[in-house]
Amino acid sequence: MTESTDTHPEPTRMETRQRLQDRPEPAAEEAHVPAETAPELSPQAAFEHKVCQHLIANGKLREEDLARGQRLFNESLNTRLLPLLARLGLVSERDVAQAISELMELPLATEKDYPESASLVSEIPVRFMREQQFVPLQEDETGLEVSMVYPYDDFTVQSLQLATDKPLKIKVGMPSDVENAIEKYFGGGKSSMGQIVENLGEGERGEEEDVDHLRDMASEAPVIRLVNLIMQRAVEQRASDIHIEPFENRLKVRYRIDGVLHEVESPPARSTAAVISRIKIMAKLNIAERRLPQDGRIMLRVQGKELDLRVSTVPTAYGESVVMRILDRENIVFDFHKLGFSDQLLQRFMKVLNLPHGIILVTGPTGSGKTTTLYTALQHLNTEERKIITVEDPVEYQLAGINQIQARPDIGLDFSSALRAIVRQDPDVIMIGEMRDLETARIAIQSALTGHLVLSTIHTNNAAGGITRMLDMGVEDYLLTSTINGILAQRLVRRLDENKEKYPLLPEMVQELGLHRFTNEGPVHFYRPKPSDENPTGYKGRVSILEFLEMSDPIRRLVMQQATAGEIQKQAVAEGMLTMYDDGLQKCLDGVTSFEEVLRVTQEG
Repeated sequence: MTESTDTHPEPTRMETRQRLQDRPEPAAEEAHVPAETAPELSPQAAFEHKVCQHLIANGKLREEDLARGQRLFNESLNTRLLPLLARLGLVSERDVAQAISELMELPLATEKDYPESASLVSEIPVRFMREQQFVPLQEDETGLEVSMVYPYDDFTVQSLQLATDKPLKIKVGMPSDVENAIEKYFGGGKSSMGQIVENLGEGERGEEEDVDHLRDMASEAPVIRLVNLIMQRAVEQRASDIHIEPFENRLKVRYRIDGVLHEVESPPARSTAAVISRIKIMAKLNIAERRLPQDGRIMLRVQGKELDLRVSTVPTAYGESVVMRILDRENIVFDFHKLGFSDQLLQRFMKVLNLPHGIILVTGPTGSGKTTTLYTALQHLNTEERKIITVEDPVEYQLAGINQIQARPDIGLDFSSALRAIVRQDPDVIMIGEMRDLETARIAIQSALTGHLVLSTIHTNNAAGGITRMLDMGVEDYLLTSTINGILAQRLVRRLDENKEKYPLLPEMVQELGLHRFTNEGPVHFYRPKPSDENPTGYKGRVSILEFLEMSDPIRRLVMQQATAGEIQKQAVAEGMLTMYDDGLQKCLDGVTSFEEVLRVTQEG
């Protein structure tokens, strides 16, 4: 290799540091050149285009969203496309970081990679870190480890190498994590939420009575950013619900992730009125009414996802408690196997589902996935030959080709009155959100007797309990035996992540649990979660454990004899029904979930 003939001496580390410190802001006209005047893409722009194509190929970004973002990018003074797409909510910053990590074959920076205190590198100005969005993680004799949002920016990488004169070990960071770290290490230790809260007005409890003042507070930029941040973090953490609960000296925020509540960073108590008013305005609720419960809905796009938030408020001693149920339309899967149906159970369930008339009940506690199971059944039944009408409270997901009615009890449109009207619409299949009272049950039974297939839900602990619950409501036993075809009971357990741990069971435990019913192999193994930096719980997602009771002639005789739920359950098991507990054990053996999860939701063992 020949030596360089460049006569200009290489800048010293001190000169490089001074250049970085004194580097001027880019001029507006230099910040961005429209595509039509710059046919050749710069290396940075070319790589961002490659990232966008990678995101599209993996279903993280839509073509039309990229086109929209590109148009806004061409009209703006932005120098980078990717952060603009993230700010517009067209794609999540986590997905962008993951794509960069995969394309550049660099590790992704996790929460544990950021130390408690800074690895101070005196040669790097903080202003330069903020501009180029990187932060040092640790420094030793082998080199400097940094978390970078844009590791494909050659200028930043080369400048950093010159300034530190050390090998770089680069990890891909998310913008929010890097900004938090810079603020934590060099800017007073405030998180993103802390920085927003700093700009909030003090607010006084007495002012909360002034509706105009509440509306003004809720419209301030810091409050809007605060509420958006709460929602954004919930989506990033795969939460199904957001709980915002005011207490005397604090405002508590919790996310329900995979069915379990986790407390997260919360705004200060003085922001309670503003935060709750902002959510109520978004949900089109009456912010002046704080004495009565209210229900509303928020439609928005967060992190590239179309979200539907069901909002519920109830008055408490220190303000209004708000719960938002997050319905992610893009992630809902109407597939029986993915819901947790085994081949054997699905075969029995489909035989009953394909009957021309009768009632199928799905039972379980609130939040056990009953509605999703019913929607999956409706999707199977949804053909051109069938007219399907539903009455729900609320309508959770819009299904193409199905007539869905939103119940409105406040104006007299409850389940029973809607059901009377539905029958006159000549449907083939009727879905009732819930069997809440005797009147609704009677109309549903009458519909089944006159040739309709009726699907509904009821709240009981197991499948056999569905029959005794209907009897307790006042439904005659002969009507039940004539109309009910099957009852499906279900619970949700957390699904083990792929990074799970296999462990052998003692022979005594195998015998106690009766696991030889499911396997004749030698050593029997269960699986348990293996927490990691990316997934501290070791679980990801949820799956159903189920039991399906078919209405056979022996069970009909038991119903007519006013038998107990236990006797009916015993007969169903004798006929081949696997209980939820047994279905859970089978999923433990298959490595789908852990034994602790099955015990948690079935309370057996």
